[in-house]
Amino acid sequence: MALPAWLQPRYRKNTYLFIYYLIQFCGHSWIFTNMTVRFFSFGEDSMVDTFYAIGLVMRLCQSISLLELLHIYVGIEPSHLFPRFLQLTERIIILFVVITSQEEVQEKYVVCVLFIFWNLLDMVRYTYSMLSVVGISYTVLTWLSQTLWMPVYPLCVLAEGMYYTYSHLYSERRDVLGVFPFKKKKM
Repeated sequence: MALPAWLQPRYRKNTYLFIYYLIQFCGHSWIFTNMTVRFFSFGEDSMVDTFYAIGLVMRLCQSISLLELLHIYVGIEPSHLFPRFLQLTERIIILFVVITSQEEVQEKYVVCVLFIFWNLLDMVRYTYSMLSVVGISYTVLTWLSQTLWMPVYPLCVLAEGMYYTYSHLYSERRDVLGVFPFKKKKM
């Protein structure tokens, strides 16, 4: 019995990459759509609890994206390892170490802005990669994939810098207030 075309050895890599890109695209588009709908429904109030609403899915998508380092290392994805490693390391540190660990800063608008930028970039990148694997090419999507990062990456760096500043200020405030603990009087 012959295997279907998409399961034959020469197509397994493309099938795997297509499914991987599709899962990532669905995750990031769900996050982006959820943030957009929440913003139009609740206005600026939705930005305050962005992390509580979509943080789990964002952490899941970023965790799965660590597979890309393996893809590049093994050779099934044609890309450069070091730039991708830096980008993923930066996102993992910001998301898991900085944002998740400080509840005071999770409510800042900069988290919402940062998530919008990350998801916008990833939605375009994963759509382009997914269609490229199956041999479909759209000029506008190719152009967008190659040029969108130019204005958005500096904005991401700015948002990340603002987030680090907020995080540092809150940790300093916590340290200063921790030096002089207030004790309740016993009655």
